Amino acid sequence: MSLPDYTPSEKQSLPTLPHSPVVQLNVGGHLFSTALSTLRKHPDSRLAELFSSPPKLRSDPLGRYFIDRDGSHFGAILDFLRSDCLPTHSTKEVHREAVYYNIRPLVKLLEESPPLFGELVGRQQFLSRVPHYRENIEVLIRIARAEAIAARQSTIMICVLRTEEDLGLYDNAINSLESNKESVVTFGPWKAALSVKDLLDCVKLDIESQGYSVSIQRHAVERSFLSTRSYDYFHKLIFTWW
Repeated sequence: MSLPDYTPSEKQSLPTLPHSPVVQLNVGGHLFSTALSTLRKHPDSRLAELFSSPPKLRSDPLGRYFIDRDGSHFGAILDFLRSDCLPTHSTKEVHREAVYYNIRPLVKLLEESPPLFGELVGRQQFLSRVPHYRENIEVLIRIARAEAIAARQSTIMICVLRTEEDLGLYDNAINSLESNKESVVTFGPWKAALSVKDLLDCVKLDIESQGYSVSIQRHAVERSFLSTRSYDYFHKLIFTWW
């Protein structure tokens, strides 16, 4: 856990702990009042370390302790420290703050709550079994942005290979495409029960979570008279820019 590294002159200007048990806080512009004992409730947390003696924080112009971080969800952190209350909304955001402040009991409880349990134990465990999933998401976004010049949409072909058998047919499948074969992004195979649709839902969710507007359409490859089969591995990922 890294803490601010101040010069000797800066250390002399740091505020001292108040004589009152009540602490005034400015967290990224959000103001809070709480007890010093509340902030020190979990001794191994970042908050307890920040408010050790002497405190490792600067003050704002009005003398309040200043934490340079978005304070939108700091109230939920205080609610837990005061009365062990868990948030009823913005669970992911509060979890991120709990991790930052290293409040381990809160992190554990949030990860066991339904909103995060399904994400961490279900979806993320599945995605960890899909080779190069995160890298492929980055590649898709990079290609889409490169093709966005003077365009309303960017369309990228993705190939989803569910099984090892599908992987063995990859060369034949890719050769059946009439479009640019070089820019096809391939996912799979994976060893989990989830379907191709589940994988595509994850791709859409993770790209849209970064602020993009996307849709996915199945790409039908027509069987030529020389081919003995058609392939249903291909899908169009469409980024809409405006």
